Amino acid sequence: MAASRNSHDRTGTPTIDSVSLAIIEQLQEDGRRPYAAIGKAVGLSEAAVRQRVQKLLDQGVMQIVAVTDPLTVGFRRQAMVGINVEGDLDPVADALTTMEEVEYVVMTAGSFDLLIEIVCEDDDHLLEMINKRIRTLPGVRSTESFVYLKLRKQTYTWGTR
Repeated sequence: MAASRNSHDRTGTPTIDSVSLAIIEQLQEDGRRPYAAIGKAVGLSEAAVRQRVQKLLDQGVMQIVAVTDPLTVGFRRQAMVGINVEGDLDPVADALTTMEEVEYVVMTAGSFDLLIEIVCEDDDHLLEMINKRIRTLPGVRSTESFVYLKLRKQTYTWGTR
């Protein structure tokens, strides 16, 4: 199948066919797996796999990255921060996504309007982030921080549906 099989639905979200899903699963197991091995597993040529992977990357469907435990590579403080917002969530979420220390921003239903994950060099950096940069954003009503003591599990191998 040609790489052009993946298109977008009416909301603009990329639609992914079963072969591209299989490629994603192969890469979730091993992000360094050779395209030739992936091609053999999914029934495509190495060139076709390369094209599909590039298209998935270009569409923002996936990223291929080295995942580390931040605490082991010089970042001594990691935290999840729950944020409650007055008014529109979008401006606050947009501001948070521009902060280098913020790794993850999600809008939620429940006790918090937003959940973010931040990675900091130390406790002073964490305090500066929460007190001077996050709490001072227009619309932020309150925050609650959950400081990570130890990372026990972090995987990205949930597969596809």
